[in-house]
Amino acid sequence: MLPASLQRLLTVLLLGLASHVTAAESIETVLVERRALEEKVQLDGVIEAVQQSTVSAQTSGRVIALPYDVDDSVPAGALIVQLEDNEQQARLQQAQAALTEAEASLADARQQFSRSRSLHERRLIADQALDQARNQLSASEARLAGAQAAVAEARKQLDYTRVTAPYGGILTERHVELGESVNPGQPLLSGLSLEQLRVAVDLPQQYAGIAREQRMARVTLPDGDMLSTGKMTFYPYADPTSHSFRLRMTLEEPDARLFPGMLVKVSLPVATREALWIPVTSLLHRSELRAVFVLDGSDNPRLRQIRTGVRNGGLVEILAGLSEGERLVANPLQLSGQPALNMGEEYRP
Repeated sequence: MLPASLQRLLTVLLLGLASHVTAAESIETVLVERRALEEKVQLDGVIEAVQQSTVSAQTSGRVIALPYDVDDSVPAGALIVQLEDNEQQARLQQAQAALTEAEASLADARQQFSRSRSLHERRLIADQALDQARNQLSASEARLAGAQAAVAEARKQLDYTRVTAPYGGILTERHVELGESVNPGQPLLSGLSLEQLRVAVDLPQQYAGIAREQRMARVTLPDGDMLSTGKMTFYPYADPTSHSFRLRMTLEEPDARLFPGMLVKVSLPVATREALWIPVTSLLHRSELRAVFVLDGSDNPRLRQIRTGVRNGGLVEILAGLSEGERLVANPLQLSGQPALNMGEEYRP
């Protein structure tokens, strides 16, 4: 606040100026208007990647290749970790040999069953011999199925030695080094995709219900650019510490300027009330003093001190000093032109 003596001095200067101003037909005027004011709460939101994950080992082995490092861009399906596969190769060869043996055993069992059935039809062998051949065939088929499953498992374990990127993105963290031995479940690399991003914001408990009902939010960057958002997801529970509710909004269009972890501003409407508004250009101000020229019944401009509120675009809210419908001088510079009053200073409520 300005000292009282300085406020009085500024008031005297302005009143002295107003007493020398006469009515003029060329003066442009504006009206004090009553409009609805949508009150908003502004919160800090964080950019998040929709796809972000940590790739873990699914088989044991020694790391023999790491083609990409942290901050590298990786295409989907690219090899990102190669494990030593000698053990897995040997297991696959053993499983394939067992499969070959099982296939031969099954072929022999089929031949035996076919001969036994032919002999049985001519009543040359007993029912017991036919049942025995049938059981041997069933056992051979079961051994073949087991051998096929063993080959599939061995091949899968071999595939696990080649770890590929599940989606295109950027590596953010490396958890292993070359030559390190890993076990199933051990983290290898972490990464995220920049193609799909979203905004996450924590809503105070008193605003959560209104935001959930209206589903209207405006997301802006620090430079004022507005981001286009899509689906809104409200968490159905509150954080037990802060008692806030998490809100997530998808970003409809990728922006090369956006990266996970960046802060953005999220504005949410929380209430609507009536307010008086005047154009910012009709306002005079110096430090803490705000005033306008009001036209009286004789169209003479009279200086009046006012109290202002929030600014909305080119309008400023009037808290005290004016009534709806009063006429103001649209551009006080037409009357004053006094540089000592800083008439052209940018308005800051």
